[in-house]
Amino acid sequence: MRVVMFGYQTWGHRTLQALLDSEHDVVLVVTHPRSEHAYEKIWSDSVADLAEEHRVPVVIRNRPDDDELFERLKEADPDIIVANNWRTWIPPRIFDLPRHGTLNVHDSLLPKYAGFSPLIWALINGEPEVGVTAHMMNDELDAGDIVRQEAVPVAPTDTATDLFHKTVDLIAPVTIGALGLIAAGQTEFTKQDRSKASFFHKRSIEDSRIDWTWPAEDLQRLIRAQSEPYPSAFTFHKGKRLEVLAAEVSQGLYGGTPGRVFYREGDGVVIVAGADARTGRNPGLAITRVRTEDGRELGAAEYFTTMGGYLTSRP
Repeated sequence: MRVVMFGYQTWGHRTLQALLDSEHDVVLVVTHPRSEHAYEKIWSDSVADLAEEHRVPVVIRNRPDDDELFERLKEADPDIIVANNWRTWIPPRIFDLPRHGTLNVHDSLLPKYAGFSPLIWALINGEPEVGVTAHMMNDELDAGDIVRQEAVPVAPTDTATDLFHKTVDLIAPVTIGALGLIAAGQTEFTKQDRSKASFFHKRSIEDSRIDWTWPAEDLQRLIRAQSEPYPSAFTFHKGKRLEVLAAEVSQGLYGGTPGRVFYREGDGVVIVAGADARTGRNPGLAITRVRTEDGRELGAAEYFTTMGGYLTSRP
């Protein structure tokens, strides 16, 4: 089939590479300009560079809503558009233009985690598995019929980076497998159960701020989700920003006020956590490694030389 690809960053790069390696003919690529946004500089393999290396025409757009692009698309005469990590709304006159419509590839197990940063949110929320879904695009974001979907388990120590590598490897089989079904003439696919749908916003630095009223289990997953190369989860100690690089749920139960620097446990220093910490029935968060405001990385026992005081959400 003749394919136009809309995509950005490493997700789009992997999708384009899969298409180039397939039997399909990539006739045009549309991608976003480079961004200096903290999250968009992560996994930033260039779709434009890859297309140019293979002499595929490239169009750069923030939004695909101008008449010039529409005319280029009509001239390309695609059988299908394939999109992955396209960050702005694609209007119906574009996604309905090809004979077979538009196939969107999304890194979650739809209908859950539509929208942005699905792997990070799924890890924070303790999902047992994540995956990639190829679905037909319609008027509602990430809501079209599912053509193909594959899942991978989330291990107890997985970080967001681990989940990225697990799911990015699913892009090629999910995308090319879905195109195979469409090329073979299949037109009926799996409807999404919209009662199970959830929609998440793009993460920002503010979302990495630690709230000590969260249960320790949730905080430990937040720290794994915000591990390198993502901006680290952070708190404040004595008015200065402190990044938490590694932590574990404590073995013991600790009571008191959330955020209290309380007790040495193994290699960690336990911080009281949970909205009901006053009951003494919660584990705490045993911080094991931190980064100070001036960039020093230290073991928690080296940083917290005395117990007492509080970690806070704000200076």
